[in-house]
Amino acid sequence: MRLDILATLSGVMIALQARANGELSHRINNGLEAALVSFGSGLVIISVIAVFNPAIKEGIANLRQAISRKEIARWKLFAGALGGSFVAIQTQIVPLIGVAVYSVASIAGQTAVSLAVDRIGITGGGKKAITGRRISAASLTVLAVFVSVIDRIDAKNLSMIAVIAGCIAGAVVGVQRALNGQINEYSHQSFTTSLLNFVTGTSLLVLLLLLGVVTHQIHLVSLPSGPWWIYTGGVIGVIYIAFTSTIVQHLGVLTFTLFSVGGQLVGSLIIDLVSPTNGVNVSSYLITGIVMTYAGVIAGGVNNSRVRKPQRHK
Repeated sequence: MRLDILATLSGVMIALQARANGELSHRINNGLEAALVSFGSGLVIISVIAVFNPAIKEGIANLRQAISRKEIARWKLFAGALGGSFVAIQTQIVPLIGVAVYSVASIAGQTAVSLAVDRIGITGGGKKAITGRRISAASLTVLAVFVSVIDRIDAKNLSMIAVIAGCIAGAVVGVQRALNGQINEYSHQSFTTSLLNFVTGTSLLVLLLLLGVVTHQIHLVSLPSGPWWIYTGGVIGVIYIAFTSTIVQHLGVLTFTLFSVGGQLVGSLIIDLVSPTNGVNVSSYLITGIVMTYAGVIAGGVNNSRVRKPQRHK
């Protein structure tokens, strides 16, 4: 299957995961616990897969060898902690602003940070030049955020802090994608990258939740019996990380982000139309913002030009 199609499908997954995790958070009124349920269930799933998949163990061995040869820094293996932070933010703000507005905000953060990430070249796929076309794409998507929420800035059900948090979440996941691409370059096994992400991400969420309980800032509650789809965030995350860790190596973070925008926005718009979060409605401003984000996709195109390394003269 073509990489651009897979990138688009990954965007749909982000929208579906946001709706599932957001609804779980709303029902238990505890975003951090909802994030842990999502990440923890993903860890259980990928751990079961690892037991029956020798390739994952081989990927772990490859990573150990890469670390021993100092080909990859140890701190980069904690990319999953960024994923845990992303889901924690996601579960807190989706109930406030809905999937569509959250998607536009997170896309702005992803696109903006992807420029720097691609230029530095931490994906493992090489450096990519910052061109006027790529800057235009990032600028349009950031502007789209403000257009999407312009009619709701003063509404009681929308906090601008939540929109800013959505942008931060997008920036976080942009860096995570880049690090996962580099991890995948050395593990040679996308599900190994997923396993590592869920181990570190779940560990971070457990520590944060325990800290909240000890300081009496968080109170654990029993989980609802349904509906079943509110517990799908983990399995979606497993598939999503396996997808992105492979694709981003070839497309680069910005190009991957631009392709995934289509799936994420269409998916989020349909979700907010068919199964909206309480108090969330689809306005003409939101649709305009989505169209502007697509314009950013067109402006960015599929430019994969890499920064050329200077030739060594003998």
